[in-house]
Amino acid sequence: MTDLGFLTEFMVPVIVGICLCVGYVVKKWIKDVDNKYIPTICAALGIILAIWINGWTITAPILLSGLFSGLASTGLHQLFKQYINKEEK
Repeated sequence: MTDLGFLTEFMVPVIVGICLCVGYVVKKWIKDVDNKYIPTICAALGIILAIWINGWTITAPILLSGLFSGLASTGLHQLFKQYINKEEK
């Protein structure tokens, strides 16, 4: 089995938080956007934010941190959603 724990060093909490909020707003307020596009939006936003935070420098680790953080925000949303639904039952 492959250990993917090394990826956590590429997670940027600020990017995760911003992407989580933007993804939530897109899901709740823009009805024409299909849910399947939200991870792509968060990934692209994560890349842009990572490049901006790093002074508009583009390297592979910066791209990975943006992608990983943006996509982690969608997973975090699903985790919260399942937790809240479980608490309501």
